[in-house]
Amino acid sequence: MADLDAGDAAPQFDLPRDGGGSLSLAAFRGKPVVLYFYPQDDTTGCTNEAIDFSQLKPEFEKAGAAVIGLSPDSVKKHDKFKAKHSLSIDLVADEERKVIEAYHLWVEKTMYGRKYMGVERATFLIDKDGRIARVWRKVRVKGHAEEVLEAVRAL
Repeated sequence: MADLDAGDAAPQFDLPRDGGGSLSLAAFRGKPVVLYFYPQDDTTGCTNEAIDFSQLKPEFEKAGAAVIGLSPDSVKKHDKFKAKHSLSIDLVADEERKVIEAYHLWVEKTMYGRKYMGVERATFLIDKDGRIARVWRKVRVKGHAEEVLEAVRAL
């Protein structure tokens, strides 16, 4: 299975979202979407990344883009995570990992010599036509949201 790359059609989804209801990629047709995948709510890297994207949300909106965070956590966990850190971005729950797997991000990881399956931290910039414009894999959180914002502005 080849990784998704720029130019590929972004796999569609319709997932439960924070605060109730659901969110679909199709609903954003006509505007760019920053879809970022992260392993777990309320862990250091994931929290910092969510805060960075939330702080830059007005800039993303000015550039015409939506920001969606996706993890295998439940909606209930997302709601607590958002409230605790005053997050303003949309979070969707992929508890069955169908979307994570469609984007080829359910991968073997190693921590302290122990191998396990988990979500690779990655970001996909999806253009207004639903195609992948850019991919960031194995994301380093520091400065990432700013780099993604520059890419959105360049679309």
